[in-house]
Amino acid sequence: MMDRPLMLDRLLQRAATWFGEKEVVTAWEGGARMALPWREVLERAERVGGAMAALGVVQGDRVASLAWNTHRHLELYFGVPAAGAILHTVNVRLSPEQVVRLLRHAGDRVIFADPDQVEAVDAVRDRLPDVERFVVLAGAAPPGWEAYETLLATAPAFDGGPGDDEERAAALCYTSGTTGEPRGVLYSHRALVLHTMGICLPDAFGLGEAATILPAVPMFHANAWGLPFAAAMTGATLVLPGPRPSTSHVARLLADEGVTFAAGVPTVWLDVLAALRAGGPRPERLRRIHSGGAPTPSGLVDAWREEIGVEVVTGWGMTELSPVGMASHPRGRMEGWPDERLRSVRTAQGTPLPLVEARIMDASRREVPRDGVTPGELEVRGPWVTAGYFGETVSPLRDGWLPTGDVATVDADGYVRLVDRSKDLIRSGGEWIASVQLENALMDQPGVAEAAVVAVPHPRWGERPWACVVPRGGAPAVPMALLEPLRGQVPDWWLPDRVLVVDAIPRTATGKFDKKALRDRLAREVERDGTGG
Repeated sequence: MMDRPLMLDRLLQRAATWFGEKEVVTAWEGGARMALPWREVLERAERVGGAMAALGVVQGDRVASLAWNTHRHLELYFGVPAAGAILHTVNVRLSPEQVVRLLRHAGDRVIFADPDQVEAVDAVRDRLPDVERFVVLAGAAPPGWEAYETLLATAPAFDGGPGDDEERAAALCYTSGTTGEPRGVLYSHRALVLHTMGICLPDAFGLGEAATILPAVPMFHANAWGLPFAAAMTGATLVLPGPRPSTSHVARLLADEGVTFAAGVPTVWLDVLAALRAGGPRPERLRRIHSGGAPTPSGLVDAWREEIGVEVVTGWGMTELSPVGMASHPRGRMEGWPDERLRSVRTAQGTPLPLVEARIMDASRREVPRDGVTPGELEVRGPWVTAGYFGETVSPLRDGWLPTGDVATVDADGYVRLVDRSKDLIRSGGEWIASVQLENALMDQPGVAEAAVVAVPHPRWGERPWACVVPRGGAPAVPMALLEPLRGQVPDWWLPDRVLVVDAIPRTATGKFDKKALRDRLAREVERDGTGG
């Protein structure tokens, strides 16, 4: 057999060669729209590759992007790695201090930024000694910056890069840091190509040339879950929602652009569902959405299927897995099962994608039984699972497996279900309470839009759960009454001691509930008011 390296640029070359007329659409809030055929995306990405030499970038250098979901960011996705450099996608929702720490840790030499990020970068420029060139991705160049389009127009012809080495690093992403300092994960060309093939399979995202794909997950977060690469590999139409997309903008694009597949965190789909219920345009061609990044409430899955006619595919992943590791679909033999039985399958994290191995280990380092009850820590390994963190010398692996920090069960059918993050479990009186299970039960109620459950200090029990809820349709007269439907679903001692009605639950820069911030805030309230007992 031939030995052909697995390189990212081959995905884009396939799109341009065989599906060159298919389009990448950038649709900005307010109505502006640009559609580029894949063949032109390839031409522009190759100009990015040529521009790397003009910028003094050499193989192995890190190049940062502070950018939203646009065609120009997509060109960086392919052009920077093709030149042998590493694209470091920086989360633009982080604080300036966090951005500085990541840029310094990565040692980025060039920054590409959207216009709305220029002011923030300029404010910290003197703290970035490694950065030598600053490029603004759209419009005229402010002082001290270069214009992207001018750079591409004057760049030397791309020489093809430093050769094919599939183990060469192509991209760098940092973890969200909700349980500690962000850690960098380097992705090789090989890992990203194999991951792309994995997520396109029918039992994952089920993507092909006929798809129109909208990543509602930002391109600065874990490679937008691999969807830009998947669109190129399959020759699908790719719809990018531009900077700071609102819920109404995403809902409108689903309908106007004929999107068939979209992906985002559960809070995105809760918000879009609310917009559709309020009279937003119906996404007639939409067949499937992927909900990941956090456990998906069963009520959300049911509502999209019953009200909108759209299948919700749940799954599991993390930055360390490029990032998708599992997806959940009912099996063929489950056809005809009652909805109540299928609901458990539809809301599970699912089964590992091909080539990803998973096991769940108890505290004694034994695999837990497949009973759907016994919890343990989820561990994984595979060709797109990281073996270490950027800049760190100590291996995170345990017996060749990556511990995820997720507590999970596995049932007799092989479906994995997350119980909680190990650091989000609530230890009360020596026993564990799973916050995710309480949150899902609360959000299954029609009067609850969002719910987060966290631990607060307690003088007797060590910790007790408190719930913060965002109501739907007006605040409940008696917030604690929201716990009544949970009786019988969970042990009574699991029930939160307090239910707080809030306008919004704090979120991380990637749209997940920020439980660390919530815990800190409630702990201060307990300390101040003495309400923990």
